[in-house]
Amino acid sequence: MKNIKFLSIILIIFAIINCKEKRDTTFLIRHDSIGKLNKTSLARDIDVIFDQDSVVKDTVALKFGNGAQKIKIYEKGGKHLLTLTPTNDSIPMIENVRVEDARYKTDKGVGLLSTFKEIKDSYTVKKVITSRNNVLVLIKESDTYFTIDKKELPSSLRYATSTNIEAVQIPDNAKIKYLMIGWN
Repeated sequence: MKNIKFLSIILIIFAIINCKEKRDTTFLIRHDSIGKLNKTSLARDIDVIFDQDSVVKDTVALKFGNGAQKIKIYEKGGKHLLTLTPTNDSIPMIENVRVEDARYKTDKGVGLLSTFKEIKDSYTVKKVITSRNNVLVLIKESDTYFTIDKKELPSSLRYATSTNIEAVQIPDNAKIKYLMIGWN
């Protein structure tokens, strides 16, 4: 009787240890995937990959046989999830993904509602590229990059067009304007 109780307890402990909580990856951004979409996905398979969502393609480009220039993915309720840009190759793949929904987050928890401080606390800033209205923050660990509006910067940097902005000049509370993934 003692052996049966002991064996039962061991089996229960073993079952608890082996039970792993499945992580929902629907809105997870990893280095090679974003939700159901991955780096090797073909543009022609988007309708299958997002079969539960609405896929909207650029109909003008499709009429001329050029393929879609932008593919927008909407949730069945109408919420804009992603905007995809396919390559111009003979077999188009997804080149760029623009995240439109704040539920998408990187595996380190950074998303559209994050701040620059959360980016630099979670990742190593590789480079900051200054443009006319924005700064792009490229990170070393992934193909994900972030755009911050210059309106989030101090006024001395906001209106300077020729100044290269460094990561240390971006305020910690600067909000993310766009979250993008670039797969080359």
